[in-house]
Amino acid sequence: MVNVVGVRFKKVGKIYYFDPEDQIIPSGESVIVETTRGLEFGTVEFGNREIDDNEIVPPLRKVIRIATESDITQEAANKVRETEAHGIFIDKALEHKLEMKLIDVELTFDLTKIIFYFTADGRVDFRELVKDLAAIFRMRIELRQIGVRDEAKILNGIGICGRTLCCATFLGDFQPVSIRMAKDQNLSLNPTKISGVCGRLMCCLKYEEETYEYLNRDLPNVGDIILTPDGEGEVLSVGVLRQLIRAAVRKREQDPVTVDFYSIDEIKTIVRKAVPPKDDGFDGGFADV
Repeated sequence: MVNVVGVRFKKVGKIYYFDPEDQIIPSGESVIVETTRGLEFGTVEFGNREIDDNEIVPPLRKVIRIATESDITQEAANKVRETEAHGIFIDKALEHKLEMKLIDVELTFDLTKIIFYFTADGRVDFRELVKDLAAIFRMRIELRQIGVRDEAKILNGIGICGRTLCCATFLGDFQPVSIRMAKDQNLSLNPTKISGVCGRLMCCLKYEEETYEYLNRDLPNVGDIILTPDGEGEVLSVGVLRQLIRAAVRKREQDPVTVDFYSIDEIKTIVRKAVPPKDDGFDGGFADV
């Protein structure tokens, strides 16, 4: 077991483990830690905790100190410099006629590196831009191209549910989302219904996927021929959450077809599976993300 504290550098960023050594650091405390990028200012998400060794990604770096008043003042000054750097970057990008959209600027606490996050439609040759920025800021310059999901996470916004975006509120990491999840949940494949403000499939499709996979496990598909208490019938629709099957049944060959609902417990067997439709490559207009 290893004694660690969890530190977050952004409001909804990933939590990283650090070695507090002999310090007892409570949740919410600001700290200075050593990272691969140099010294960073972070906030303790959870205080001293014992975790298994296999949960650690070596090397486990140390907490240098609990932030002092001087550190907090410097961090505030760094935020002001980030704002100034934002305007300088935009001016220089326009000067070099580069089609880039600047999303965020990060300055390391020890002023050794400044990172610019941007989006662009394709690859951008920004070598001359980096030279200009290095001459201005006198520190290491890193330009990092990000995707539309990361852009939404940084900028935040309101989703179609009327709440602030999950990625900017509590999601530390993006989870893979696929069009199959929307199909499993019987959602409309209308892009306006299942896409987020970033234009990709909504992250919340992932939340209930495990439940739907469990509930769909024993359910027949639409078009299957099933054996009900009233005879053989064809599945017309399936209610996943209520575990009900709507089927067209003919008790005897000369009888008219009747439509009724059956619970999954009443279905004795699936007589014949429906012929799957020919795959025409349609995925609802989305790429899996």
